[in-house]
Amino acid sequence: MLLPPSTNAAYRGAPIAAWFVVLLGIGWIVPGMIHMFLPDGGAGVIAGIDFGAQARTIIAIFAWAGATQFAHGTLMVAVGLRYRPLVPLVLAISLVERGLLSIFGWVWKAPPPGAHHPPEHYGSLVLVPVIGLFLWLSLRQQGAKG
Repeated sequence: MLLPPSTNAAYRGAPIAAWFVVLLGIGWIVPGMIHMFLPDGGAGVIAGIDFGAQARTIIAIFAWAGATQFAHGTLMVAVGLRYRPLVPLVLAISLVERGLLSIFGWVWKAPPPGAHHPPEHYGSLVLVPVIGLFLWLSLRQQGAKG
């Protein structure tokens, strides 16, 4: 069977954290579809990347990234809706991912000073503390004191 029975009854964290995972998953699916289906994958019209002589390669990389984003987002929606005991794990992985994206986008592999940052760089900075909050909520036992 593709989808085993729901395990939601075993989840003890905050329900809002599970709904946040659904929202985060949709936030992966939409850009994934943009990267797969826009003619330039969003590389030029959204990210402002100068293609130079490598247009086909850049567009292909964006389509590849879009396919992985779509799959990742679909899994997140499934976890948030049907397999909630996995919510803390998904949020922890998302926190690591967004943290690394922020480090790479702004520090380690950052564009030169004054260069354009794509929207994803800003989104990652915002999401790190938000995901951290929802991870904390997902780990808190409902009805526990403190």
